[in-house]
Amino acid sequence: MSELDGIAKHFEELRKRLLKIVLVLGIITVFILTFHFEPIQVGGITLYYPTPEPLNNIAAQVTHHMRMNLVPENVQLIQTAPGQAFFAQVYIAALVGIVMGMPIIIKELVGFIKPALKENEINVSRSISLPALGLFIAGCVFSYNFVIPYILEFLYRYGESAGLVTFLNIMDFVTFILQFLLAFGFSFQLPLAMYAISASGAVDASFWRKNIRYAIVAIVIFGAVITPDGSGVTMWFIAIPMIALYVTGLVFIERKERKKLNI
Repeated sequence: MSELDGIAKHFEELRKRLLKIVLVLGIITVFILTFHFEPIQVGGITLYYPTPEPLNNIAAQVTHHMRMNLVPENVQLIQTAPGQAFFAQVYIAALVGIVMGMPIIIKELVGFIKPALKENEINVSRSISLPALGLFIAGCVFSYNFVIPYILEFLYRYGESAGLVTFLNIMDFVTFILQFLLAFGFSFQLPLAMYAISASGAVDASFWRKNIRYAIVAIVIFGAVITPDGSGVTMWFIAIPMIALYVTGLVFIERKERKKLNI
């Protein structure tokens, strides 16, 4: 087989795997845009079952929940052009699709790079799939409950102090929320990425400890880039948790190395 044939084969495999990912995400997204979660009481426990209701779909329910829990008091969430609410729901459905489809995404990506991995790297990639999903969800939950409300409240106090009535466009609101959910979902993978790199034998714990100052600088720059204001305050809502994650990853790797030496 020639080199060009090999490259073509790799591209074909990548296309098939990406197509499978897109198909799964598409099915989940369409489901969220088509069905509504209806509550039902079973033995005193509230459960939910899906019913077809495109206009009041799951994405609309999520939008309503975000409006009730995240929009600061006296701020009005509005639609300024036809279709904005619909496209906002599509964005939300796509994010939920990414979260729910994460096992498939990880499985297909690991399957694609598997031929280039060594045996110990393959074992590492298999062992991190579920933790990666858990950390992504944990990052989204942390951001939703402990970061986004405080950032929005902080930013809109400027308008309140100036006596302004604040109106928030639904598209700007949803884009802002999704930006932070994705940023935290992926940033929470940091300790797992550190562990995977160390477990593969590329580096050891001393590498992470020696470069901690550079990591902190990079994290602060990342926080400054993705935050929407130039106050220098909101970026710490992102930087501080990521620094804590880096230290957590470092401590975990050092403990694993010490455990190996004692065996």
